Amino acid sequence: MSRDQLYDWSDMRDRLIAGTLTLLVSIGGTAQDVTSDETAMNLEQLQEAFSWDFDTPIEVQTVADGLHVFFGIGGNIAVSIGKSGVLVVDDQFPEMIPKVNDAIAELGGGAIDFAINTHWHFDHADGNKALGPAGSWIVAHEHSAEMMAKDNIINLVIAKYKQEAYPPDALPVISFGDRMTFHFNGGDIELIHAGAAHTAGDVAVIFRKQNAVHFGDVYNKLGYPFVDVDSGGSIDGMIRFCETVYAELNEDTIVIPGHGEVTDMADVAAYIEMLKFVRQRVKALIDEGKTMQEVLAVNVTEDLDESFGDVSQSLGFINRVYTSLTK
Repeated sequence: MSRDQLYDWSDMRDRLIAGTLTLLVSIGGTAQDVTSDETAMNLEQLQEAFSWDFDTPIEVQTVADGLHVFFGIGGNIAVSIGKSGVLVVDDQFPEMIPKVNDAIAELGGGAIDFAINTHWHFDHADGNKALGPAGSWIVAHEHSAEMMAKDNIINLVIAKYKQEAYPPDALPVISFGDRMTFHFNGGDIELIHAGAAHTAGDVAVIFRKQNAVHFGDVYNKLGYPFVDVDSGGSIDGMIRFCETVYAELNEDTIVIPGHGEVTDMADVAAYIEMLKFVRQRVKALIDEGKTMQEVLAVNVTEDLDESFGDVSQSLGFINRVYTSLTK
């Protein structure tokens, strides 16, 4: 399976919508039931809705000396391999970890020493369940560490997903507030929390030696982003986070998004302008007294869709922008 097939975002969203409706019918519910925690999907149901295949191989892209990006099922994994050992940023699902380990071995690396979670969502952190028991040191922002320690309902707008608390050996053993630095594999690896954005506990990871950054899901290269407003995210926070991290970088920085292909700073700049533009348009409509449905009917992203994808296939982007601005 090619990376394009793995990351056909619109197609995945279509499958999630169809799968959600099918599951609701099978349990005797209706489309309105997605607002009820009692009908929140479990991982097996979500896997079916997304048509995720955990037999999917890992695809590897080397972006700089000692730094690689692994593509599989879930968020992108950044992998630093060198004399200090192996450090990964995000870890997808436990079913993918054996293939991740094999890919690391082929690159000359050993066991994973550190696993940094950019945030607590399942498609970026469920791999903790395999890495923690194997001896990896798991690192996350303090809010993400708190969220992983308890059951949570993720409101995907068109559906809800129940992410259950991780077992103790899958939880972060190191957490931090604003900034943290690893001196690892011959360079500094900086972790930056620039406030609540996609969630309340996002982290951008900057590899100074390679001049690269992993944004986590604050920057999504596969269309419009999902803003987890119910977990502290907001459109204002997304903009602030991106601008703060952007100021730490330069025009030659290699950019690893939470999902999608590796890109550059010009794409990040365009993404920030898109966020600002959408925020401005939605806020103006709110100030006019428009309801959520009226704002959705306006199609405020019509002239942006060619560059960023059809907003109808995003996980409720305009819904979440409206909600965060009226919360």
